[in-house]
Amino acid sequence: KVREKLRQFFAATDIDYLICSGACGADLIALEVAGQLGISRKMVLPFDAKTFRSSSVTDRPGNWGKLFDNIYTQLHKESNVIILGYDKDDNESYEKANFDILNTADSLFEKGSEKDKEKKLALIIWEGAPKNADDTTDHFKKEAEKRLYMIKEINCLH
Repeated sequence: KVREKLRQFFAATDIDYLICSGACGADLIALEVAGQLGISRKMVLPFDAKTFRSSSVTDRPGNWGKLFDNIYTQLHKESNVIILGYDKDDNESYEKANFDILNTADSLFEKGSEKDKEKKLALIIWEGAPKNADDTTDHFKKEAEKRLYMIKEINCLH
């Protein structure tokens, strides 16, 4: 369901780049669909890929490891993986990565035309509300709002 919603959204929206992390679920599905549609992609990881894979991909239900490996390998070959080098034991590593994802996007917009700057869009794929006070997706959404990104939400439950 999420794949089809993303396919429709990307096809209907003038998107040049997708910049996100590589966590199981929405991140990996978005990276997969964007790649199929020829959208440029960048994967931003808070720490090394092996550690990230074990803490944010294969530690959850579902068989996400192979998809992560395929996308990571392809993007790494294209020099489109950013490893931030944060400490895996730092509770704020994922929030720091959110800042870096938005900083990477901001740098692309700064290089673009005024028309490009109007296309600042943050795509939020979630259940429609934070799971808890430390919800990383909610943190990303709030930071994108502060930076005046248009927010588009896709609810993965409906």
